[in-house]
Amino acid sequence: MNVREVRWGDFDDLREMYYRLYDERDRGELIGITLFGERPSLADEVEWFSRTYRRVLAGDAVVSVAELEGHAVGNCAVQREAPNASSESGHIGVLGILVDAPHRGKGVGSALLRHALDGCRGKFEVVKLSVFSNNERAQRLYGRFGFVRNGHHPREVRRGATYYDEEEMVLLLDEASTAAEKG
Repeated sequence: MNVREVRWGDFDDLREMYYRLYDERDRGELIGITLFGERPSLADEVEWFSRTYRRVLAGDAVVSVAELEGHAVGNCAVQREAPNASSESGHIGVLGILVDAPHRGKGVGSALLRHALDGCRGKFEVVKLSVFSNNERAQRLYGRFGFVRNGHHPREVRRGATYYDEEEMVLLLDEASTAAEKG
């Protein structure tokens, strides 16, 4: 597996991987990512990818891709919370990660997170994320990288008649660097 920065040619793999999440949800599988009510259109996905790719080029986002046999099998994106770095919250990045179902639990998430956080150093001071409260495996992964719980959001996501709480987690990059140097 190779982990690298996102490329324009990753669009189809990333879109297909994202669309498969809707199939997982529709089968009743517990997925830890908040989705729209309906699968976005191809045009919506082109707009999302174009906007995200522009943010990467502008230095306002870091997007790492895990590639296996020439295809993306996961991605980790950290996007600036504010419109630009000079905004008062321009030092904060918001993280999202996705690993395709057949590749979960095999170290892909760890590799993506390591690569993305390395790319965040010098761009962001704080990285935050939200994770479903019942997604203990993801919370342990984030904890290994130095993320700590910073808040609890009850009933943050509603899927049909079921509600899911979310935990907010935060990583102070300068403290994470110091801890890594000591350890």
